[in-house]
Amino acid sequence: MVKLKKYNGFLKLFVIFLTLFFILSCSQKNYNLTKIEGKQLPITEKGNETPKIEAFIKPYRDHINKDLDSVLAYCPETLDKSTGKWQTSIGDLLADVCVERGNLVFKAREKKSIDLCLLNHGGIRAILPKGNVTTRTAFEIMPFENNLVVIGLKGSQILEITSYIIKVQKAQPLSGMTFTIAKDKTAKNILIQGKPLDLNKVYYVATNDYLANGGDSMTFFAKGVEKFDLNYKLRNVLIDYFKQVDTIPVAKNIRITEE
Repeated sequence: MVKLKKYNGFLKLFVIFLTLFFILSCSQKNYNLTKIEGKQLPITEKGNETPKIEAFIKPYRDHINKDLDSVLAYCPETLDKSTGKWQTSIGDLLADVCVERGNLVFKAREKKSIDLCLLNHGGIRAILPKGNVTTRTAFEIMPFENNLVVIGLKGSQILEITSYIIKVQKAQPLSGMTFTIAKDKTAKNILIQGKPLDLNKVYYVATNDYLANGGDSMTFFAKGVEKFDLNYKLRNVLIDYFKQVDTIPVAKNIRITEE
């Protein structure tokens, strides 16, 4: 028994010695990375499916697909963002819906009304095709987790919105405001909810949280005198709207004109 204990003690000391020797040896050497090699490993949908895992997931996937593909409304024509210089059919719809659905929350919570809505052209990620509209449609159009936000802007700051739209020359989704682009590339005849712009009034502008934080160079939102996050995702705004209508209306009113 004494010999066994001595042997075990010697073995532990030997292991410690080797460990220290390895550490000291490595610390005295300088290692330099000379080459990185890699290869592409293709990932396919059916690549490495495990039958047991697939069998476990399938009921959940089927349930989600059933919800996503449930028909909510009907669209009489295809709405997209590629047609129209200053406004598009799908942009008009999105901005109108944000004003309508956003006001349900804003009025109840803050006892105020949304005056207009400005979104960004690039935020629309898919068309709204003619035919049945589903929950999946809303996810395709608005795949991001953006919330609806309301910013209080003075009338003088509303002028910056018109200047921005004219400068970038893209059809930004707009609702609640109309104006004419003069020959000198300035805005005139600006109307908010059908009334002339009051430079001293505070207007409540609906947008998304990305733009409210200055996204797409919309820095004028940072000058707001008030800010309200409605905690209402734009995608859910769309879904709720689709649920409330039978047939989606196609806006025909002109919002921006040129001299």
